[in-house]
Amino acid sequence: MNDFDGKHTVMRFAVAMATASASVSVLASGFALQNQNGAGSGSAFAGQAAVAEDASTIFFNPAGMTRLPAGHSVSLAATALSRSLEFANNGTNPLGAFPVGGNGGDAGGTSLIPAGYYSYAVSPALRFGLGISAPFGNKTEWESMFAGRFQGSYSEIKSVNINPSVAYAVNDRLSLGFGVNWLELKADLRSVLPLAGEPLSKLDGKGDDWGYNFGLLWQLSPAMRLGLSYRSTVKVELEGTATVPAPVPVRAEIKLPDTLSLSLHQRLSDRWEMMGDWTWTGWSSLPALTVMSRATGALISSEQLGFRDSWRLGFGGAYRYDDAWKIRFGIAYDRTPVPDMVARTVRLPDSDRWWFSVGARWQFAPRSSLDLGYTHIFFEDERINRPTLAGGLPTGQFVRGLFETSADLFSLQLNHSF
Repeated sequence: MNDFDGKHTVMRFAVAMATASASVSVLASGFALQNQNGAGSGSAFAGQAAVAEDASTIFFNPAGMTRLPAGHSVSLAATALSRSLEFANNGTNPLGAFPVGGNGGDAGGTSLIPAGYYSYAVSPALRFGLGISAPFGNKTEWESMFAGRFQGSYSEIKSVNINPSVAYAVNDRLSLGFGVNWLELKADLRSVLPLAGEPLSKLDGKGDDWGYNFGLLWQLSPAMRLGLSYRSTVKVELEGTATVPAPVPVRAEIKLPDTLSLSLHQRLSDRWEMMGDWTWTGWSSLPALTVMSRATGALISSEQLGFRDSWRLGFGGAYRYDDAWKIRFGIAYDRTPVPDMVARTVRLPDSDRWWFSVGARWQFAPRSSLDLGYTHIFFEDERINRPTLAGGLPTGQFVRGLFETSADLFSLQLNHSF
């Protein structure tokens, strides 16, 4: 294959991966996804705003593009996530004459998180880039006779984000980056109605809007680098249909959270490097999911979430074994935005969690490398004690029990420059 054909093959694959990201639906802290590349999976995404070693820096800190080689840089990533989510009923009472039901089986499953990034060096100081990823997603699917079916039986959120970016090296020590984001969000939320025959109520809709992100990369010393990055809120107005049980045109406004990340990268020797970060997410922007009629403005439903702002701490390292192999490891603590057992929902039974990661980079050609990563996430077992509402009014039922969750992530990322 000649060089021209190789370039076009890479770009066609990037477009295919980017298109696939529109169908991602998995669970992360809240319903944001940390897994926006494959390389970070090997170090629990520690220090990603300061690492800047491939084109995926476009998402984590666009200023990092100035550290990429001259010419074109492409990174294509895919993460397979296998999640187990089980419920143990402990005191859920019946809703009227309807039976309580069971534990609902395993509501987790396996999902794919793809992402693609491209950067071009216009000059030694100026870079342009494009990132396509899926920063938000969730899918939870309980069995039909789940004890919490009147609160939620199926929940799916999908997203795709297109992120053109620019970076400029002010001098040898300081680089600045900026990007705009077009984000599309889709939602499919279902629950069972407490009526004869237990009919299904469904809300589905989609919407899009714009946001921005910026970052700086500061070389504090020859061995230490600091990265600071910010991603703005995006206010999406979903428009779709609710069946309650007759179809009603509806809208719902969702203000997706902003994030701020501070990262450090420290080279300890020719072989060892360490990374760390603190990331804050403004989940208090979404206190409830309120659905209104598009025709009359009347309230259809309001699901209280009570989200609080959350944060995560990550620490990782890497060891260069030889010219071809770099070994990675990392640990992170991720705090849930869900404040208590009353706010916890069967749609998003989130909890604090620990990330433990290992991975490697294989430099198999002068301009090509492959990243591999594995992460296991330990979620804290958390309880729910949430009242069931119908038409905004209490029904007397409370869903009570314990959620047990765990997840395994397997990542690949191909990097190529030309």
